[in-house]
Amino acid sequence: MYEKKDNRSADNQPKLTSLTELGEFGLIDRLTKNVKYHHPETLMGIGDDAAVIEAGDKVILFSTDLLVEGIHFDLTYMPFKHLGYKAAVVNISDIAAMNGVPKQMTVSLAVSSRFSAEALDELYAGVVMACEKYKVDLVGGDTSSNVKGLMISVSILGEAKKEEVTYRSGARSGDLLCVTGDLGSAYIGLFILEREKSVFKVDPNMQPELSGFDYQIGRQLRPEARTDVRNLLIGIGVKPTSMIDISDGLASEILHLCKQSGVGCKLFEGKIPIDEYTKELAKEYKIIPSVAALSGGEDYELLFTVKQEDYEKIKDIVGITIIGHMTAASEGKLMITPDGKAIPITAQGWDGMRK
Repeated sequence: MYEKKDNRSADNQPKLTSLTELGEFGLIDRLTKNVKYHHPETLMGIGDDAAVIEAGDKVILFSTDLLVEGIHFDLTYMPFKHLGYKAAVVNISDIAAMNGVPKQMTVSLAVSSRFSAEALDELYAGVVMACEKYKVDLVGGDTSSNVKGLMISVSILGEAKKEEVTYRSGARSGDLLCVTGDLGSAYIGLFILEREKSVFKVDPNMQPELSGFDYQIGRQLRPEARTDVRNLLIGIGVKPTSMIDISDGLASEILHLCKQSGVGCKLFEGKIPIDEYTKELAKEYKIIPSVAALSGGEDYELLFTVKQEDYEKIKDIVGITIIGHMTAASEGKLMITPDGKAIPITAQGWDGMRK
């Protein structure tokens, strides 16, 4: 007798791999494992916040994002203008994460007949509002009918000098781990919106109780891209060694930096910047505040590393917090609790492919 070695089910059919088993990033790795680049101008392809393409003494940065109704947004509480603004901002954030300047954008829609032209007017008004704020040119796109719901695909071009581009892969052992702004508020905002949606389902006559939560809800419905950080760092003479934006949660993004850079890390839980009222709300809802920051996502702040020698330059900058440092890969990826316990960092944030 011998063990069956092939990948077949009991009825002798090839065993299929479910997408929930792979997850979003596992699927990307699987689909792109045989991709080869044919042009030397392609300096970075798959695997960062944006592709990097050489163009003379500068580089072009290119990124794209797909937003699907029911997966990435809920029109029960997401106004169309906010949706358009957010769709633009999340792509602008990708260019900021490469230490670049956003330049041009296209927006494509697949939309069902249940939407009115006026609704799409509002959506585009939000896109235009974001483009005006961030000085991005809306240069085209496409429209298509859709059997059900709404899908938005945004592509964006940016630029930078070749020596200015920051990749996920540049962190080294000893580098300081830094983050902009505060984290976790977008997740608490989503929690509040989902809570009120549940109440509305039970009693459509109930008015949502959203007063007092402007900051948290705003972080969820109308985030901002940290395009200001590039000039701030240039002004103090610091170039990040690696960088990523926080869309899927702090833990997930730290692990991306570690994987791409081939390093480990020590993150200090007590150093994670969290808005004080967000902390209060998290505790009220029986959510550990640091968990909201680690796994919540959609903060669109920047996570980056700098050399140890830049400590004096960056330690007192308002709005930037040093939350840890990178280590040798053999030391693992650890979060150090306030009482000194070392806990392995796991990615439990947003993954559109998993249940």
